[in-house]
Amino acid sequence: MMEKQEKIPLRVLLAVIATGLMSFCGVIVETSMNISFPTLMKEFNVTTSTVQWMTTIYLLVVAIIVPLSSFFKHNFKTKTLFIYANLFFIFGVLIDAVAPIFSLLLLGRVIQGLGTGIALPLMFNIILESVPESKTGLMMGLGTLITAVAPAIGPTFGGLVVSAWGWRYIFVILLPILIISFFLGIKNIQQKSQIRKSKFDVIGLLALILTFTGLIFGFSNMSQMSPLVITAFVLGIIGLVGFIIRSQKISEPLLNLNVLKNKIFSGHLLSFFLFQILSLGFAFILPNYIQLVNNDNATIAGLAVLPAGVVGAILAPLGGKILDEVGARIPILSGVALADISLLAFTFLSLNLTNTMIIWIYIIYMFGMGMSFGNIMTDGLKYLTDQDQADGNAFFNTLQQFAGATGTSIVSTIIAQSQNNAQLSTKVSTAIGSQHAFILLVVLGLINFIILFFAVPRTNHSK
Repeated sequence: MMEKQEKIPLRVLLAVIATGLMSFCGVIVETSMNISFPTLMKEFNVTTSTVQWMTTIYLLVVAIIVPLSSFFKHNFKTKTLFIYANLFFIFGVLIDAVAPIFSLLLLGRVIQGLGTGIALPLMFNIILESVPESKTGLMMGLGTLITAVAPAIGPTFGGLVVSAWGWRYIFVILLPILIISFFLGIKNIQQKSQIRKSKFDVIGLLALILTFTGLIFGFSNMSQMSPLVITAFVLGIIGLVGFIIRSQKISEPLLNLNVLKNKIFSGHLLSFFLFQILSLGFAFILPNYIQLVNNDNATIAGLAVLPAGVVGAILAPLGGKILDEVGARIPILSGVALADISLLAFTFLSLNLTNTMIIWIYIIYMFGMGMSFGNIMTDGLKYLTDQDQADGNAFFNTLQQFAGATGTSIVSTIIAQSQNNAQLSTKVSTAIGSQHAFILLVVLGLINFIILFFAVPRTNHSK
């Protein structure tokens, strides 16, 4: 076990920044592209359902690659993985910056997804391996900050770039950031763990592809519920069952499912998944409410959610520091309680929300999220052995990606059902749909609190 040092070596800090910048680019391009959809539909003459593939195909590739992170970590050097991830991302960004046709634009997104899928778990693996235990909470908080601040500034960034220079510059602006990340990583990433070659489970990968393709396609098109969507859900469930059976039969599975037998870890993992659904549900409801109910434009909607995003991002490392000093229970439970209070306020006020009310209540939510979200992951991983942490990290990152597809889809389906009521105006039906969506989020938020109340032990744990 690593001895406790008070200082984080500069090279470790720079290695975390290098992988963090890449993860940041991955999340920001995902959240800022949504603003450009109307422009892309006109330019490439495609429908709404076709343009949605810009996000869906990217999420799908990331969701398939992230579970392989444990295999990658055991079989390849950290620096090699970093170089591949960065070059994939740069190549994908270059394709999208010049793509003359929509199919090439999608190809660029697929290649970026490969890069992000490798990069996201890499950052947390470096933190878990290289940072002194007394500073793990702070650094995991900083890691969470990177992935938390990007969705908050993504829509604002996307809106400003699209209106000033055009959508292609969303990709152009990322290039210098990725190049800085590349050189920082090459110079500072060090190999800590031993390489332990194992056989790659191709059948397991095919089962994963079937699982995520079926479930993400099913959730993304949930509002239609056609025979095709039902078939997608069924295939996804078959893939999942197949993956579980396969993983238990072989000695070297892609993901070690035995970590789920650890009840404390599983409780943290489920809570993390629910929290991400809540946050992505919010990211869909609030900008739509501001535009459709309060009749403001996309820029106002982006700016209204920005202060809360900044608050959440600042509090992520602060929450981690509190965990390092007093343990996990106080920051996690107080954070989740604040998030639930904010959810209740949104539910009761949802038919008459002004932009000012949205800004302030959302700040309360993000304050709570900042205090607790990263700490749920940090604390959950403490209950696994060093050998199992890469698998635990893979589970957290996989469910975070999967929640990205499910959270938005469930909430958008609820709102769409309400909007289908022809007797009501779009304004009224969207407000009612938002209220129904908030009620669901309140239920999930309360379940989240109950899980954590029992899953986070009262005593501070150290491996």
